[in-house]
Amino acid sequence: MPRALLIVLDSVGIGGAADAGAYGDAGADTLGHIAIACREGRGRREGLRAGPLALPNLARLGIGLAHAASIGARAPDPDLAPPPGGPTGAYGHAVETSKGKDTPSGHWEIMGCPVAFDWGYFPDTQPAFPPALVEALVARADLPGILGDKHANGMAIIEECAAAHIATGKPIAYTSADSVFQIAAHEEHFGLERLYRVCAIAREICDEYKIGRVIARPFVGDATSGYRRTGNRKDYSTPPPADTLLDVLAREGRAVVSVGKIGDIFAHRGTGREVKGHGNAANLALALDAFDALPDGGLVFVNLVDFDQEYGHRRDVPGYAAALETFDRALPEIEARLSPGDLVVITADHGNDPTAPGTDHTREHVPVLAFGPGIAPRDLGRAESFSAIGEMVARHLGVAMPRGAHPPNCTMSS
Repeated sequence: MPRALLIVLDSVGIGGAADAGAYGDAGADTLGHIAIACREGRGRREGLRAGPLALPNLARLGIGLAHAASIGARAPDPDLAPPPGGPTGAYGHAVETSKGKDTPSGHWEIMGCPVAFDWGYFPDTQPAFPPALVEALVARADLPGILGDKHANGMAIIEECAAAHIATGKPIAYTSADSVFQIAAHEEHFGLERLYRVCAIAREICDEYKIGRVIARPFVGDATSGYRRTGNRKDYSTPPPADTLLDVLAREGRAVVSVGKIGDIFAHRGTGREVKGHGNAANLALALDAFDALPDGGLVFVNLVDFDQEYGHRRDVPGYAAALETFDRALPEIEARLSPGDLVVITADHGNDPTAPGTDHTREHVPVLAFGPGIAPRDLGRAESFSAIGEMVARHLGVAMPRGAHPPNCTMSS
């Protein structure tokens, strides 16, 4: 039986969404704008990288052709074009049908559960949270109060409020344009397990407000050395409202290994064995080790969050470009570890254009790159739902997508 490795490059959108304007994201193009910025010298950082964006392996697989089709360009960006002789992978792009531009919506739709309802959001006011929500959290979690209570960039609000947080014991609560309630606290002064307990309580309270995720954002450090977030982030997601491909695989008794924040995104339902590292390199290494040991018929599902968390939200073009180049250099190792019958699919869950205003996700199409022994290079075309990505994996593994998944573009089969 075949096996599959599904890699989500968190936030690596490729522009083109027709409804981007409705989300305030008209013209957003994460990959394309990074390529342009690097070519113009805006991707240079001393000691990190310089020059045009160099993604020879992703270009060889067809990402430049997928990007060109997504934005309606006649030819691929010169720095993303495949080598002479054409691409070596199957390539295409997918359109999101779910409402929103957030992580759960993107991942759930990939797995065959599009989001047809409206998430709850907090207004961009100060305070941002309903008084009843704050009062309930303070009372139930036995807190002296909260700090923040506004839309904010994660590191910026930590730097702003960390000293007061340490002095008062009040956690830092903030949100964004996504359906999230985030709580930051110092691992040593507040305690990691205490932060998790507070977030679990907040998850229950936020259900009433249809908030997709409560996120624990632990950090360490001090005013002298600076503050930094740790790898102990934990997401408390509401579960998908219907079955996903993961549920199907669980019922079929297939092996599933979820790497990175996949377990959190799906509220640990159908996610099999969960492993989590700190950063893209660690999570990719865990995914490859899991794939080496994966039995026939199994799936390894990994999210590489650094693109989004470390670089997209911080509007860091050089950092984002360097992270893409690092992943690109890992592709030959991924290919070398494949056996006959294996399929690798690389995609994304939304965009986060680091050249766009603000610090939030951007509504974009996502790339779909498929390769492996026996996978013929070809144009997969345009899929009218992210569910086509899960359909590709499901067909390869010989299982049916869950009932309710949008009919995929049939050319997306592996």
